[in-house]
Amino acid sequence: MIPILILLYLLGLVCYGAWHSRRIRTQEDFAVAGRKLTAPVLVGTMLATWIGTGSLVGNAERTYEIGIAMVLVPLGAAVGLFILSRVAARVRRFKQFTVQDILETRFGLLPRVLGTVAIITAYLTIVSYQYRAGGAVIHTMYPGLATWCEATLGSGVVNFLKDHTAWTDASWGSVIAALFIIGYTVLGGLVSVAYTDVINGVVMILGLLIGLPLLFGDAGGFEGIRETFADTPNKMKLIGPIPTIMAINLMLPAMLLVMGEANLYQRFFAARSVQAAKRAAIVLVFAVLVVETLIIVFAFVASAVEPDLPSEQFGHVILIASMRHLPMLLAAAVLSAAVAIIVSTADSFLLVSSNSVVRDVYHRFINPSAEPQRLVTISRATVVVLGLVAFGVSLFSDKFLAVALWAYTMYGASITPALLATFFWKRATGPGAAAGIAGGMVMTIGWGIVGEYDKLPEWLAEYDAVLPAMAISVFLLIGVSLLTSPPKREQWEPFTA
Repeated sequence: MIPILILLYLLGLVCYGAWHSRRIRTQEDFAVAGRKLTAPVLVGTMLATWIGTGSLVGNAERTYEIGIAMVLVPLGAAVGLFILSRVAARVRRFKQFTVQDILETRFGLLPRVLGTVAIITAYLTIVSYQYRAGGAVIHTMYPGLATWCEATLGSGVVNFLKDHTAWTDASWGSVIAALFIIGYTVLGGLVSVAYTDVINGVVMILGLLIGLPLLFGDAGGFEGIRETFADTPNKMKLIGPIPTIMAINLMLPAMLLVMGEANLYQRFFAARSVQAAKRAAIVLVFAVLVVETLIIVFAFVASAVEPDLPSEQFGHVILIASMRHLPMLLAAAVLSAAVAIIVSTADSFLLVSSNSVVRDVYHRFINPSAEPQRLVTISRATVVVLGLVAFGVSLFSDKFLAVALWAYTMYGASITPALLATFFWKRATGPGAAAGIAGGMVMTIGWGIVGEYDKLPEWLAEYDAVLPAMAISVFLLIGVSLLTSPPKREQWEPFTA
C-alpha cells in the first residue's frame, strides 16, 4: 500500500508541475521562473534543494556510525547561509541567469569558462548520487524489482555491469529514478521545480515532526535509547565523538558549497523583488539549521530502533525505520517526502548544469542571436543529455557521503572564493579569480587521485581535499590579484554597493 501512496504522490507532483509549466515561453521563464517567485516560495524551493541525499542518506549514514554528535554538522551550512544572505539583494539587482554571468561581468571571460567547467563537473556528480539515493529508496520499497529485471533482461548484461561498474540491486531503482528526474526537469524547468518544492518541504517537515515522537516512544524513550547504546556510549555524547579533523572534513565542504551554490543564486535571480530575495535568504538560515538537525535526530532515534542493520543499509535507516515502525499513512508521508526531496535536489542541480551549457556555451559562443523559443528547446534537449551522462557517472561509486563531499569540495573550493571576492574585495582581479578557480579544481582532483593510490604521507591522509584545495584557491586568488593591475571601478562597483 505504501508504494502505491508514494506513486500517487509523485504523479500529483507531476500534474501540479505540468500546470505551472504552461507559463514557459522564454529562457527566462525556463531558467529563473520569469523572476516572479515570492519569499515563501523561495524559502521552500531553496530548502528542498539543499536538503537532499547528503542529508537524508549521507548524514543518516554517519549518524548511525557516530551518534547524536552529528547534530553539530549543520552549523557549517548555517554559517555559510548567513554569509550568503548578506549578498542576496545584490545578486537580485544584477538580474542575470547564472553564477557565470557574475564571474564574467566582474572578472572577464576566462573565469566564466573555468566556472562553467567546475559547475558541470561538480553538479553532474551531485545529480549522479541523487539517482543512487532514489534507487535505494525504490529498492527498499520494491526489493523484488532487481530479481524481476534480471530475469527479464538475462544474466549476461547484469554480470557485465556488476563486473565493470558499481552496479548493485538498487541500481535498477536508479534507472527509474533517473528517468523520472530527467522527464520532470524537461517538463517545466524552474517553474515546476519551485512550486512543487514548497509542497515537498511541507510534507517532509510534517512527516518528521509527527513521526519523531512515535519513533522515540518505540525506542523506549531516553532510557531505552541509552540501554540500546550501552555498549557504544560515545553515540550518546554530543561533544567528543567527532575529532577536529573529521569535523572540518564534514562541515567545511558544505559551508563552502552553500556560499557559492549556483542553485541558490539562481533562486535569488528568480525572486519577484530585491526585498523577497533578502527576506528568503535570512529565513533560510534558520530553516536549514532546524530541518537538518531534525533529520539527524530522526536518524539517531531510528538507529536505536534498528540497531542491527548491515553496513550497506546505514544510510537507509530513516526509510527502513519509517516503514517498519510508523503507521502506514505517516510512513508513506515520510517516504514520499524523501523521494520528492531527492527528485527536487536532482532536478535543481540538473537544471543549473543545463543552464550553464545553454547560457554559457551555446548562447555565449555558438548562437548569440538564438530565438527565445529555440533556447527553451535546446535547454530541454541538454537536460536529457546531461541527465544520461550523470547516470553513467552514478555507476562509478556507491559511497554517498564520500562522493557528496568530493563534489562539494570541487565546487566550493574553486568557485566560492572568487564569488565571495566579487562582493567583498574590490582589489580582486580577473587573472586572480581564474588562477584561484583553476587551482581549487586541480588540487581537488589531484588530492583525490593521490589519495586513491595511497601515496599521501600518513599525517596528511586523514585530511579531506577541502583544506588544501581551499588554501591553494585563496592563495592564488589573493597572490595573483595583488601582482596584477587593479580592476576598473565599473567592474566592482555594481557588486559592492
